[in-house]
Amino acid sequence: MPELPEVEALREFLDGQLVGKEIARALPVAISVLKTYDPPLSALAGTTVETVARHGKFLDIGAGGLHLVIHLARAGWLQWKDVLPSGPPRPGKGPLALRVALTGGDGFDLTEAGTTKRLAVHLVRDPAEVPGVARLGPDPLVPEFDRAAFTALLAGERRQIKGALRDQGLIAGIGNAYSDEILHAARMSPFKPVQNLTEEETGRLYEAMRTTLGEAVDRSRGVAAGRLKAEKKSGLRVHGRTGEPCPVCGDTVREVSYSDSSLQYCPTCQTGGKPLADRRLSRLLK
Repeated sequence: MPELPEVEALREFLDGQLVGKEIARALPVAISVLKTYDPPLSALAGTTVETVARHGKFLDIGAGGLHLVIHLARAGWLQWKDVLPSGPPRPGKGPLALRVALTGGDGFDLTEAGTTKRLAVHLVRDPAEVPGVARLGPDPLVPEFDRAAFTALLAGERRQIKGALRDQGLIAGIGNAYSDEILHAARMSPFKPVQNLTEEETGRLYEAMRTTLGEAVDRSRGVAAGRLKAEKKSGLRVHGRTGEPCPVCGDTVREVSYSDSSLQYCPTCQTGGKPLADRRLSRLLK
């Protein structure tokens, strides 16, 4: 799933490609992709792109007083094309979900792999009309989100750190991969309850979050849209690397599996050398 660093890189890329250009048409190909109907997508025809913004994991393309808000979900992606096919896209069983064509002949496709369709596109007059945007917590990389703001945000939380970091209503933009990376950098168990964090640990977690995300954004900056997935994977230390040696201590990276996802961690760096066998049975809560 694209998270804050990849979506920010896409935002920067699209800012250079789209702003100032006229949209010829926006065509939905998969019925499931469009989540709004008023205004219709046809209202984008003839408008000029004015802004490209990001809200957490959401892309926001502003044109003609409207906002095309995109959430790529787990398996969605954006593919830029300098020359789009001349004919209209044909609905079918392929990955193509939506096409946005510019009057100059270029544009982009939104695609989604797999059978579970969660890619979401909204056309609205205000991004806050999108429920997922309206509920977002603060962006972790904005200057005003300092250590004091982070500490205040965690006050009163009564859940495990992994779940708190992934909650978009608490902090915007962090998903499964970067929460693993942040916790590895902070040397903390993903199961540690937020209410048990000491002042030192809270500061360490904050610094790990800012550094991990900031470095990922820097690595992704300037990378073409088609290479961002590979760039993300190359920079991960533990997520998706079950069975590989930890790059910090050399211990074997381990995994905890769930019904639809998994987390990865290093026992030596994060849990005192003890494996987390099962989320429900683990006693490593301190």
